[in-house]
Amino acid sequence: MTSIYAVPMIPCQRHLFDIPDEIIYLNCAYISPLLKSVRQSGLTGVGRKSQPWQITPEDFFLSSERARNLFARIIGATCDDIALVPSASYGLAIAMANIEVKSGQNIVVIEDQFPSNVYPWRELASRESAQIHTVKRPADDNWTKAIKATINEQTRIVALPNCHWTDGSLIDLIEIGALCRDVGASLVLDVTQSLGALPFDVAAVKPDYLSCAAYKWLLGPYSMGFCYVAPHLQEGQPLEYSWMQRAGSENFSNLVAYRDEYQIGARRYDVGEHSNFALMPMVIAALEQLLAWKIQTIYDTLSARNLYIAERASSLGLSSVSDQHRAGHFLGLRCKNGIPKGLLQRLASRNVYVSARGNSIRVTPHLWNSDSDIDRFFEALDTEF
Repeated sequence: MTSIYAVPMIPCQRHLFDIPDEIIYLNCAYISPLLKSVRQSGLTGVGRKSQPWQITPEDFFLSSERARNLFARIIGATCDDIALVPSASYGLAIAMANIEVKSGQNIVVIEDQFPSNVYPWRELASRESAQIHTVKRPADDNWTKAIKATINEQTRIVALPNCHWTDGSLIDLIEIGALCRDVGASLVLDVTQSLGALPFDVAAVKPDYLSCAAYKWLLGPYSMGFCYVAPHLQEGQPLEYSWMQRAGSENFSNLVAYRDEYQIGARRYDVGEHSNFALMPMVIAALEQLLAWKIQTIYDTLSARNLYIAERASSLGLSSVSDQHRAGHFLGLRCKNGIPKGLLQRLASRNVYVSARGNSIRVTPHLWNSDSDIDRFFEALDTEF
């Protein structure tokens, strides 16, 4: 790789995944494949549920706490700051239920933002006679500047991703977070399209709420996710009133000694029955592997590969967001005359898998991809442009 890429890279990790040699999968932003270790963890968990006499009361909590701790390490938080949720939208619903908005205030989102981080705010704005301020896509792709120009003293919520889900255009959340605090606005993030591949520091950004599904860049299963809740917001209203949220719930023989107190920290916001005996071990195995690789090293590796792809694609007349304003792990190749009709189907017929979002061919490789994959991707693409 040193002959192609300017930085040291993690070697191709395809052997850790169940991806046939003929498959060119450049679509992590759609859904990631499972690591073999993650799949095995799930199968083992299914086996345990088949023999429930092996499951102890402690097992309802130990794996959940392990996952909570691992996720906290990825964002630089503590395990007490993390709630276990089934989806990004669940975490955003927690935020919606706990942020007070008054008539005349506004909520800031960006154009073509993923709907999970738009629908809650449309509902809340309608309910409270507030306004939605949608930041239009800037011609220079500088979302940070455009968002900051939209935030004002009447802004109550700023709901954003770390990068745009169609093309990877980047938002400087440290700058946005500082401005939110200046005007008294809550910063609510959906980082499903970045966390696990793009480094994130909760102490630097200081979001109020951060939600993330596990099935993309966290390399985990579907129907699992996490929600960070800032310490000063951890005594709010949960969406559910599960027995597991309550203090002392580890004592199964005393569950009907009902308690008003909650488990400490953000645990009160946990979804009920979060200790899924198949899915939770899968999440743990995926997070452990990400931490072993190191998020910064993953990012550097994917950034180098995407820079190479972008440069090579330019010879076909395809453009992308500039390096200055794009998250390195994520690439959208823009088609001047639009994406050719049937392109994805023709690529798939050649075992090449990417996505189309807006006017961009979304190319999102990961560590399972090799130089050969990229060559074969361009062999297929050359016939289209």
